[in-house]
Formats: sequence, structure tokens, C-alpha cells
Amino acid sequence: MDKLEAHYRAFCNELVKQPAGQAAAKAIVDEHFEFLNIILKISFNEALNKDLLAQGELLSTKLFCVFLEEAGVEATLVPALDFMSIDEYEEPEIPRIKTKLSALLEKHGNKGVFVTQGYICRNARGEVDNLKRGGSDYSASLIGAAIQAKEVQIWTDIDGMHNNDPRVVKKTFPIEQLSFDEAAELAYFGAKILHPASIWPAQHFNIPVKLLNTMQPEAKGTIITELPSGDGAKAIAAKDGIIAIKIKSSRMLLAYGFLRKIFEVFEKYRTPIDMITTSEVAVSITIDNQTHLDQILKELQPFGTVELDHHQAIVSIVGNEVAATPSILKKLFDCLNEVPLRMISYGGSRHNISILVGGQYKDKTLQLLNKGLFNLE
Repeated sequence: MDKLEAHYRAFCNELVKQPAGQAAAKAIVDEHFEFLNIILKISFNEALNKDLLAQGELLSTKLFCVFLEEAGVEATLVPALDFMSIDEYEEPEIPRIKTKLSALLEKHGNKGVFVTQGYICRNARGEVDNLKRGGSDYSASLIGAAIQAKEVQIWTDIDGMHNNDPRVVKKTFPIEQLSFDEAAELAYFGAKILHPASIWPAQHFNIPVKLLNTMQPEAKGTIITELPSGDGAKAIAAKDGIIAIKIKSSRMLLAYGFLRKIFEVFEKYRTPIDMITTSEVAVSITIDNQTHLDQILKELQPFGTVELDHHQAIVSIVGNEVAATPSILKKLFDCLNEVPLRMISYGGSRHNISILVGGQYKDKTLQLLNKGLFNLE
């Protein structure tokens, strides 16, 4: 805590130079670290943890406004905790966000630069909460939807969405245009540049989203709109930490209602399913959240024999009409003959073909697909 406070105080001396700005910055740091030091004396709990996690956003945005004021830029701080909210199921309340935010903007005259926090919000109990990992992208999209923005820009350290993971594959390239559906598939199945939930608010109100590079502002980046730029494979994404669950039962044969009962278990514990394959006597399902795994397995036991595979990875090939392009399937299987495939999901979406492999094969699969689909090694 002391090291962090010293870091902020040194940073403030570099950020602003005028006495008024320095005094304002000092007051902000004093306020937040007084709060943090009080927290040290209180028993830790989850609500307190949410308060702790909010401090970085609150500090940085307040200091940014001090910087803008000294630079002569008209700016207004609009605290996210005054308008961003989630319901009892941790879903954003867009109508309420729209009403509250519109009133705040109107109050400040709808002019100048507005600064707010990403990630943080209030929950149904009015407590400080957050939109989970990647929530700043989510905040931007929710705000864009609420005010009917012309576009939403998300600035990162890479020049847009790439056709593959540049951390694993040597040769990749940025994609200039994606549809909302393509981007949503990529984000959900592992593209780290974009939060999976950050697409749907913009998509619902048809607001273009641009992914741009802070380090290269002149780069085109990626624009995400309603329409795709063409058919075929656009990109590959991978998702780690997948658990495969196989329920095998002879009673499944010709039994209606069997799958509904299986899905109800996952619904009960609010655990999303990523992939599913079925046969006459078995159903295989993948999840990426093992919070309630023990309870889920216990409730699945009466349906038959349950087998579990940890440390799996989903690799997805995404592109408009990719599942309806016969040559893609041939290329996919030709280049992956060295990799044991655990599951294949084909036909559930016209924009996605997903395969499940052991986690140890993930990198190799990405590299082989980069060569087979894009002719890049």
C-alpha cells in the first residue's frame, strides 16, 4: 500500500505542474489512500473486495480530469457509479443506464469531453460492483448504446483483431472489417482483444465498433459493423481451461426430454455451455467455468455414467458462411491430421466451426490452421 501510494504521488508530480493542479491531484490521492488504509483495519469480505477493485478506475479518471483542466481542455467527470448498474442476475440494465446517463449529460450541457470509469457499476443492492474482466470494453459499448453514439472506439496495444493469436503464431495480419456476428464468435471463443459481452449492446443498436492501436494511432485497425466484408475463414481463436463432460446412458435411446433435463442442471447453476455433441447413447458438453462443477456432477450422476476431461482447449475457425464453405472443411481436416480431435461443433452457427483438443495441442493446432487456411507459417 505504501509503495503504491508513493508511486501515485510521484506520478502526480510528473502529470501536473501548476500549483492548483498539484493541490487537486494531492487531494485526490489523499482521499483514496485514506479510504484504503481504513479498509486495512476491517475484516475482508466480497463487498469490500469490490470496493478495492474500483479504486484504480476512480483514481485514474479523477487525475485525468485534473490533467485536462491544466491543459485547457473542457472536461466533465461523469461518475459511472451514478448511472451504470446491473440487476440481480448481474446483467446490465440498459433502459435504466440510458435514462440516468442522458439526464447527467443534459445537466452538463452535452459539451466538451466527458470522462467516466469503465468496469465499475452498482449492483441490485446499490453496492459497488463490476462488469468482470474486460468490463471497460463492455462499459464503452453499453454507454455507446445508451446515448446512440455514432461509433464506439476501443483502444488497445494491437492494431485491431488479428487472424490468429500473435503470441503463438509468428505470421498474422489485422482484419480490416468484421460483422457483429463474426466478432462476437471470436470474442467468445478466445480473442483477447475484445470482451465477449461488449458486442451485443452495439449490435442491438447497430453502432459500429472500432478496435484501434494506442501505439499506432494511424493504423486502420478493425471496424465491426452489421455487414461482413465477404465469405470464408477470417480468423482463428482459442479458449483455454475447458472442461469436457460426457454423460453416457442407454436410457437416452429414443428418450424425449433427456437433453432438457441435462440442460436444466447447467441452467440451475448458471453455467454456460460452449459446445455440445450427441449420439444415441451419449452427450458431450464443454464448460469453461468450474465454480459449481461438483454440484453439477452430483446432479448428472442419476442420468448415467459421467466422464470428465480437464485441461481442454476450444479452437474456433470464424468467418461469414464458413460452415457452408465445403473447401474449408477439407482444408481443416487435411492440416489437422497430426492432432487428436476430441469434439467437433459444425452447423450450430454458419459463422463458426469449433473443435476441441487437449490443451497441450492448442498451440500446434493454431499454427497448423494458420498454414492450412491462410498459407502463413
